Amino acid sequence: MTREVLIRYDRCTGCRSCELACAVAHSASKTLLGAIGEAKRPLKRIFVHQAGAKKVPLNCRHCGEAPCLDACIAGSMYRTTEGIVTNEGGERPCVGCWMCVMVCPYGVIRSELKEKLAVKCDRNCLDDGKVPACVRACPTGALVYESIDQFGEDRRKEFLAKAVGGQ
Repeated sequence: MTREVLIRYDRCTGCRSCELACAVAHSASKTLLGAIGEAKRPLKRIFVHQAGAKKVPLNCRHCGEAPCLDACIAGSMYRTTEGIVTNEGGERPCVGCWMCVMVCPYGVIRSELKEKLAVKCDRNCLDDGKVPACVRACPTGALVYESIDQFGEDRRKEFLAKAVGGQ
């Protein structure tokens, strides 16, 4: 079963710890102090947005039928054997055409103009393949790393526990 970074919207406070952890995990030094001093600014791959009264952390969903794969004219977007959609470390470099940015239904691919590179979640932040940096850094548990089925089951159990306990 594939695990995903999933969101518990009711728990997000908008602290942006996930963004910071993501950028640090993608820095050369892998430490906060080291990342601050690096000449090349580390780039985050998760974004916290305001949606009405709620804060919403957004990152790549690594879609089953990913429109960015089909839209990439350079052929740099590809799916890894683990199911991760990325454009980093492949055979063909990103040319900065931004087609993937335009077709992403979640708006989570960022155009890095200076480097002519589309930047998105690549899951290169997993510690020994266990948990992504954004999930580890979330102080409220708003981000979880589990299968969609398990996430749904956990949410149903929480709902039922509140419904039964509230009567």
